[in-house]
Amino acid sequence: MQNEPRIWLLIGDKPGDNAQVKKVADTLALPCDTRQVFPKPQYVLGKPKYRVSLSHLDMERSATLAAPWPDLIITIGRRPSMAALWVKQQNPATKIVLLGRPRRWIEKFDLVITLPQYQVPQLPNVLRLSLPIMRSDPQAVAAASASWKSRLDSLPKPLTAVLVGGATRPFRFDAEVTRKLVEQCRALQAQDGGTLYFSTSRRTAPEITATLKAQLPQGAQLYTWQQDDGDNPYLALLGLADRCIVTGDSISMLVEVADQRKPLAIFALPQGLQGRLWQGIMRRLHAAPAPGLANRLLRALGRVLYSTGIAGFTRDLTQVHSTLIENGLAVYLGTPFTQPASTLPDELAQIRQRIMALLPLS
Repeated sequence: MQNEPRIWLLIGDKPGDNAQVKKVADTLALPCDTRQVFPKPQYVLGKPKYRVSLSHLDMERSATLAAPWPDLIITIGRRPSMAALWVKQQNPATKIVLLGRPRRWIEKFDLVITLPQYQVPQLPNVLRLSLPIMRSDPQAVAAASASWKSRLDSLPKPLTAVLVGGATRPFRFDAEVTRKLVEQCRALQAQDGGTLYFSTSRRTAPEITATLKAQLPQGAQLYTWQQDDGDNPYLALLGLADRCIVTGDSISMLVEVADQRKPLAIFALPQGLQGRLWQGIMRRLHAAPAPGLANRLLRALGRVLYSTGIAGFTRDLTQVHSTLIENGLAVYLGTPFTQPASTLPDELAQIRQRIMALLPLS
């Protein structure tokens, strides 16, 4: 009889996703075996049809998925979770913990740890968190701050970091929206003085970067994101900026700034027509039970579309904005900055309790 449960961390090729799985695993204080899988070239950007399968994986590059089977899998994302379901098909006793939102078959997962932006129904196997669990690494922030201190200290204060993400459904983020961001930042600088430090990120489109360069306010700084750049100022800005503006598409940057207890303003992005229509339809299809034949029919249609993989649970990133604002951790850009009134909630103990309940007793 084994003394400890066999746990696999089934991860993919996205560092941010993998870090979340590790964060959850660390709360268990149990040995875990990391099994990393990699998609075939056509599925690095392309999305494979969601099914119980390994056919989307490059098995020559991926870790072996074979007996002895795990008691528990912790996974995240479309591609790794398909592989997790395949493992469960081979060994039905395996429990699966999924971080995020299930594309199909929510009932096949033993625990779904989800976030407020995902419109996942409240079911017995769903744990809904108030905010993402990822935090900035204090040691990395301190090291970057020390490296950048002389460069940033020489700039006029207050130092306002403007952290720029990129387009994601349902938001529109193009040259026009970028100009509005710059206009609001320029007005803030005219009012308060200091330095605007724009920093782009992996998802920032060339169109956005070009507009920032063309419209950059006088005295402002601009960092253009580059792959594997050891001199990226992002972590230093987390540590040394007096206040931060973050575009509303980037939940990770919003949470990392809030974790530093910096005055934070959210630049709200407009929703495109297609995004608004899609989100409105998905909300109706996956709405909470309500009286009336029309509502019952819509919910029934939603269940059919979800079970077939045609229409999954949508997301509403403004739910995270609302949570941050309601907890005194952020304001919308255009509202005066405030010092955060509280800290981010620590929900790791709750996560650990729910996962431990799935493990076999030794």
